[in-house]
Amino acid sequence: MPKAYVFTRNGGPEAEALIEVERPVPGAGQVLVAVRAAGVNPVDWKLRNGFRRPGDSGERAFPAYLGSEVAGVVEAVGDGVGGFAPGDEVFGQPVVGGYSEYALLTVGFSAPKPAAVSFTDAATLPVAGATAYDGIHQLGLPAGATVLVTGAGGGVGVAAVQIARTLGLRVVGVASEAKKDLIESLGAVHVPSGEGWAARVPEGVDGVYDLVGGTVLTEAATLLADRTKLVTAGASPDEVQALGGARVARVRTPERLAEVADLVATGALDPQVTRTYPLDRAGEALRAVEEGHARGKIVIVPTENAA
Repeated sequence: MPKAYVFTRNGGPEAEALIEVERPVPGAGQVLVAVRAAGVNPVDWKLRNGFRRPGDSGERAFPAYLGSEVAGVVEAVGDGVGGFAPGDEVFGQPVVGGYSEYALLTVGFSAPKPAAVSFTDAATLPVAGATAYDGIHQLGLPAGATVLVTGAGGGVGVAAVQIARTLGLRVVGVASEAKKDLIESLGAVHVPSGEGWAARVPEGVDGVYDLVGGTVLTEAATLLADRTKLVTAGASPDEVQALGGARVARVRTPERLAEVADLVATGALDPQVTRTYPLDRAGEALRAVEEGHARGKIVIVPTENAA
């Protein structure tokens, strides 16, 4: 039987387990994918802790899959699916699966993987890459303006920095001192995170894309004359609206995935996959992200399906 890394109840790392599961069967509008790579994101451990996405209702069924973005090869298609066939290389956000050997994707938020994009890079795009793309475009800043990105050293952050640069924006990235070289290599001005970080930001910030939330979001808001140019992926809508800003509006379409993948294919975006882990070490991969030590993006590569 195929394996999956799951959480068996809400809680901390002790709730996680590698188990055997039934191979999923695609329903109408779905494709079954043999997972070649799965991206690791902060939302994964937050869901394990009990976080509910806006719109989530009902009781969560356990065991619950960890993982929110995958890339792989189509094994089978459900009723009414056009444009996908067994053997196709695809990526998207799973409705079943994640850190697993098999996953189900909906055709509504899946896209063909370009040949020039690796499975590991493609697996960073449905959540991290697309969230970065959505937030930077939502700000709508003109070329030459300055955008501040908090949490700039993580998976969404490194993508946001690069996407902003492709739009001609000047970027200030807030991240730990250990990530200074990474931030500067992407063409951004580095500001060390930690107490008093806002006082270290150069003057003239026109927009903020926050990926941290909490007091970091509150401090970032003080840097703006126009609070409508405050967008967050790190805090709830209520928190950011109280400051005059907005939550990032995600665009979950195949077309949006294709746009982000094209940036990777053309070399404008490097997802900065700094480490990969096999499925039986998925817990280590998640710990690196949960503890904030990850530089760039971490990806799980199920050994059974690895190319």
